[in-house]
Amino acid sequence: FSGVLAQDVLLALLELQDTLAATVAWAAGRNVSLQDVCYAPLNPSQPSVGDCAVSSVTQYFQNNRSHLALTAWHQDGKEHGTVDWHDHLIYCV
Repeated sequence: FSGVLAQDVLLALLELQDTLAATVAWAAGRNVSLQDVCYAPLNPSQPSVGDCAVSSVTQYFQNNRSHLALTAWHQDGKEHGTVDWHDHLIYCV
């Protein structure tokens, strides 16, 4: 994998998403944050940042750096080896 699907790019994207989720702006006489303007179909009346629907490749890892770093031993018939985020992404898409 290279380009936008390189691990360092995905980690930078996670960091950017965290920064945006924590951003607060002053508008219309009050502080406004992501949960005030996001689409939160599962909790529309009082959403938290975790309720906001975010469309991002990082969703395949639940927006979690630890999940992106996971590896596991996998055996499928005679084929065996260590699987990582590459395999997880291919499996999901």
